[in-house]
Formats: sequence, C-alpha cells, structure tokens
Amino acid sequence: MSLISCSSLLNSTPAGRFPPVKATTRISSRLQKNQVAREKNAIVNNTLGHGSRRGFLIFMLPLVSSGLLVSFSASGKVKGLNSYNEKRILEQNRKMQAANNVPEDFPSFIREGFQVKVVASNNYQKRDSGLIYLDIEVGNGDCPKDGQQIIFHYVGYNESGRRIDSTYLQGTPAKIRLGNKTLVPGFEEGIRDMRPGGKRRLIIPPELGPPVGPSTFFSSKQFEVFDVELLSVQDCQRRTIGFYSDFVCG
Repeated sequence: MSLISCSSLLNSTPAGRFPPVKATTRISSRLQKNQVAREKNAIVNNTLGHGSRRGFLIFMLPLVSSGLLVSFSASGKVKGLNSYNEKRILEQNRKMQAANNVPEDFPSFIREGFQVKVVASNNYQKRDSGLIYLDIEVGNGDCPKDGQQIIFHYVGYNESGRRIDSTYLQGTPAKIRLGNKTLVPGFEEGIRDMRPGGKRRLIIPPELGPPVGPSTFFSSKQFEVFDVELLSVQDCQRRTIGFYSDFVCG
C-alpha cells in the first residue's frame, strides 16, 4: 500500500484530545470514569496489534539516560508510572516484539493510557520536532529536493513490532514527488535529508503521524516505526499535450 497521507483525501479532525467546553450540566463521575476507561482500553488494544491496520501509512520529549538506553517521554496528562509497573510493561512489550521477530536495535514502548515512553539505544537521535531516527547506513549523493521524485522501500511497524506494511513484500518500491504534502509529516521529514543508498529507521510520534479520528483509518494515536531505504532521486519535468499536463521523471 502507499505511504501517501489521507489528508488530501479525507477531511479529519484532531483526535486524542478533548476540546475545552464549558460545563453547562452536571455529569456523573461514573460516566466520566467509564469514558476514560474505554479510551484507554481502545489504545491499549491497538498497541497490542489487534486488528489489521495495513494501508494508509506513510508513522516536550524530555531526555532521560539510563545506561545504554535512552527514554523519550511523550504526551499525556496521566499519573506517572512507578518503576515496577514500567519494568513490567517494558517486559511485556519486548516479549510481543520478540514474538513478531523485530529487527536488531528496535525501540521498545512503555504505554499507560495516553502516556508513552520510547526506550531505545543511544544510537538514536531526536530532533526538536519530536522525530527520532537511527541511520543504519548513510548513502551517497545529494539529498532530495521539492519537485524531485524519490524511489524508496519501506517496512512499517506498530508499537508491538507487528509489521503493518512493506513494499518489499509488495515487490515494488514506492515513488512520489516531494513538496506536495502528500506524505505523513514525520516520514517526509525523515527522508528529506537521506542520500541515495541510505537506510534509516524512523520513530514517528503521533503529532507527526497520520491523522486520526472517526473519519480516518486510525482510531488512536500511536508511534509508528519505519525502516526506510532510499533507492534513488530523479529530476522531473512538466509535460503538456493539448489540455493534458503531467510530470515526467527519470
């Protein structure tokens, strides 16, 4: 499936945050607790990889070091986890990832409701935007520019390490022209400064990921992980035949 974002096809509204609304009626605390429980269960189930999410992907972070691991905390006004619960959730996540045969140096995720910590080796780097990445292999040549066509392979994973999309399995690489805002923001940011022949792992936070909500394919905000291989970069020229116009790349 394509990594093209659905933002150009579907009208969506931000999800995962409750808009500030003045209270005009008294709502029972039991109903509020039930609603929060449903939201948390939906996210946890999605994290565990229940159901297929193939298709439509391209995927305040304080830094805390611990040995050879780096912890990236992300969003959520939720009571902090104690060390025992964090260790237990981390072990569960790693067991699921092992069952899914994740590649070497794959990040782990500690999720409790809306609160998430990304645990990765210190080989990873974090940008101000929130994007986390690891250069597996640096390519050669010039980085792609707006208007150029990029040809690339990718494998997409969810937080449990389950593969949710792969151009390798599809047998053909993806192609797209940069600068049209059709890629998921975090994916486009991560591939823009790659060089042909390079391989990179992207950890895309929810705020740089695909839109979520009832009008999209995604029901909750999650981190997405992509292994990307940039094969080549091609120049493009506009071609006009009568009333027809397109771009020819190569």
